[in-house]
Amino acid sequence: MAHTESSDTKTTATLTIDGRQVTVPTGSTILEAAAKLGIDIPTLCWLKKVSTTGACRICVVDIEGVALPQTACNTPVKDGISVTTSTPRLEEIRKKTMELMLVNHPLDCPVCDAAGECDLQDSCFRLQVDKNKYGAAPDPLPIRYDWPLIENCTTRCILCEKCTKVCHEIVGADAIVIKSCGDRSVIDTPDGTPLDCDFCGNCINACPTGTLLSKPFKFRGRPWTFDVTPSICGFCSSGCQIKYHSREGRIERVTSSDDGYNKGNLCINGRFGYAAFNSSGRLTTPLLMDNAGNQQKSSWEQALGTAASKLKEIIATSGSNAVAGIGSPRVTNEENYLFQKFMRGAIGTNNIDSEARLGYFPAQIIQHEMLGYSGGTKGMAAIENASAIVVIGADLKAESPGFAYRVIQAATKNDATLVLATTRVTSMNKFANEFLQYRPGSEAFLAAGLCKAVLSESLENTTFISQNTSGSESLTTSLEALSFDKIQEATGIGETELRQAARLISNGGRTAVIYGAEVMRAGDAMAAVTAVVNLALLTGAVGPTGAGIFPIDEKNNSQGMLDMGVCPEYLPGYHTYDHAAAAFGTAWNCTIPTKPGKNLFQIIDAIESGEIKALYVMGSDLLHLMPNHARVMKALQKLDLLIVQDLFLTETARLAHIVLPAVTAAEKSGSFTTVDNRVQFFNKAVSAAGLAHTDADTITRLHNLIAPVPTIAATGIDAVAKEITKLSGLYSEVCEKSGCSMGRTKARVEFNDRKASFKAISPVPPVASTGFKLALGTMLYHNGTLSTWSENNLTVASEGYVEIAPVDAAQAGISGGDCIKLVSATGSCTLKAKISAAVQPGLLFAPVHFRETHLNQLTTNSDRTVAVTIQKA
Repeated sequence: MAHTESSDTKTTATLTIDGRQVTVPTGSTILEAAAKLGIDIPTLCWLKKVSTTGACRICVVDIEGVALPQTACNTPVKDGISVTTSTPRLEEIRKKTMELMLVNHPLDCPVCDAAGECDLQDSCFRLQVDKNKYGAAPDPLPIRYDWPLIENCTTRCILCEKCTKVCHEIVGADAIVIKSCGDRSVIDTPDGTPLDCDFCGNCINACPTGTLLSKPFKFRGRPWTFDVTPSICGFCSSGCQIKYHSREGRIERVTSSDDGYNKGNLCINGRFGYAAFNSSGRLTTPLLMDNAGNQQKSSWEQALGTAASKLKEIIATSGSNAVAGIGSPRVTNEENYLFQKFMRGAIGTNNIDSEARLGYFPAQIIQHEMLGYSGGTKGMAAIENASAIVVIGADLKAESPGFAYRVIQAATKNDATLVLATTRVTSMNKFANEFLQYRPGSEAFLAAGLCKAVLSESLENTTFISQNTSGSESLTTSLEALSFDKIQEATGIGETELRQAARLISNGGRTAVIYGAEVMRAGDAMAAVTAVVNLALLTGAVGPTGAGIFPIDEKNNSQGMLDMGVCPEYLPGYHTYDHAAAAFGTAWNCTIPTKPGKNLFQIIDAIESGEIKALYVMGSDLLHLMPNHARVMKALQKLDLLIVQDLFLTETARLAHIVLPAVTAAEKSGSFTTVDNRVQFFNKAVSAAGLAHTDADTITRLHNLIAPVPTIAATGIDAVAKEITKLSGLYSEVCEKSGCSMGRTKARVEFNDRKASFKAISPVPPVASTGFKLALGTMLYHNGTLSTWSENNLTVASEGYVEIAPVDAAQAGISGGDCIKLVSATGSCTLKAKISAAVQPGLLFAPVHFRETHLNQLTTNSDRTVAVTIQKA
């Protein structure tokens, strides 16, 4: 029989603190209760986001009837108790504790990077500890200079345990621990070797002293000498709130506040990737190709004038559809909106697309057809309250670390069950209740198998399904034709495992479904995504009591880019041409073509056939992203006009007739939209590098040169944001935000006025092949290619590699570090071998971030798994 809590069980406690009554939930600590009254109790070891320690003893309070003072940070409240937080006795105890804490602490504030933002300094000042009557023989401990990115000065450590708790409870890395005991206790790696971890730097953020320091920031200046600008991270799709610390036009550090949405937690890219912004490889002036094929420096007037005249010439001779544009998930919503507006309103073509065509956008089309909504159906925070989570085809820490942190919190603090289904072992495996390691290419069968198991176990959410969905019979019928034996043949996962996973996924009724690149870029991606969305419907994950469905993408603004209409199928807000072309044309004072344009693959086809003669690429390196490198190279070389607008002289930019230097996220204002549909505005932190311009400024100037109608191109981010809100219909709320001019909230999915739709599943059996399957994907230490311009990231991951299972390496006579030549039907490349038990036998894995590896020479389509043979080079 299920346990039912008695109705008289108290869920709150009322206590008195310093003569004032307060009522708080049971389980709260005295420190939390005092904070509710605005009473500040000093502490050094307490950190809201991790479990309490009671190590520093600064927060002692008196409780009536208790002889000895108690630590407020980890003493739970009780109904009726009376607490006193400040008396002469308590202040003296705190002062003595501080003095003892300083016995072995080096008073080296003049050379300590934490000076000016050190909690220990602040506590000494607050408690008036200005001298120390105690002494001890000096026993200096060695400083760990041999750790990448992080320096560990152990003599400054007060053993508060914040760093180890953040590493264990938030990041799940367990890379640092407390070793030894007594006055020999130190923070170190478990085996004493140099640090090998996520290098997220969250331990630095948590450290209350100068024990753990950012090596790239060391001696760059005192904290008060920097300008601090709140912003949004421009790397992955988690959309973490950050602060840029800048001086003299350079970003010198990135931090994050524990009060923000991401609770101060960042990854290596968010905390250290800023070095890419300061890279010497930045484009700082426009380039024009001369008659000899050499790119020469140019003025902006000459570059934009040439671009405008050549575009006009091509339109006049070959028509507007001879021009195409490629948008970017790296730039802001406003800039993507202006880009598609330029292509449609000034050029007169719907030939506009982006790299999202390779996986994320087709997946969102399916999700929109089934749910009426793209992206995450709830905010990321909902994951922490899930009772069950299923992650399919995603290496969360590598693709979007903020989501990984939420899953870890749910699993460790909320006892959520976690089912992890991927082709490779990832860092999230340690938290999984069940791991389904399926064969590459069988993603659709795996997701369909989970749907079948949920139905077979009668675990579907019947209330949600009956009230809010249609077409469940079509799914059931299609699954009847798909036996568990056939699913096992394709995936390697048996019926027993699938049924067990179904029970875990349906645990508690608050399910979160998360899916990533392995699903969206599978060979049978349409069936795989359809099956995943069906699973979210079966479990009620997308319903009011569910924890949501979340598609994961590596880049920061893929969702926002699509919202802005950077695709050939839809106008901004996913309006169809027949429905809204006239309205947009009226607003833009132009005529919008009503025929859908060409997508990314069709654009390449049309360049080859001579139909498209000009291509405008904004913030995208097609020669790195697109499959079949040789084919794309040949196509781009055929263009009459190639305009590339980017931060760096990428391989694509080297082919361009006109190169326009752009700016980073730190050098402009605007908004990004996360994959869970949070729209966040940010302001410029530093000026542009050299003569680089914002993408918005460049597009607007070019727009006005080609179609100089005063009302056609809104200027200024505020004006563009208001225009987007008015025309797109995406946002349910417009409000004033602190630190930026406007804020927008996207409407969340509701099933009150319509129903979600199940769809039949018909997976295509994976193609049998001899040799190996190579899976291309992301790695923890980089994000896209942007982070490979960061010397900080390159410190811990400097080059590409290929992972090979130990048994495969032994059979091929390959040792770690050997060079392996990978050969596919379309090309070959050579990488160093990394022997890894994370990959299953027969599977190889290589990260796609490194430009020099040219892994897209091996591929022919958006499927990130390709058949290869290997040779020891």
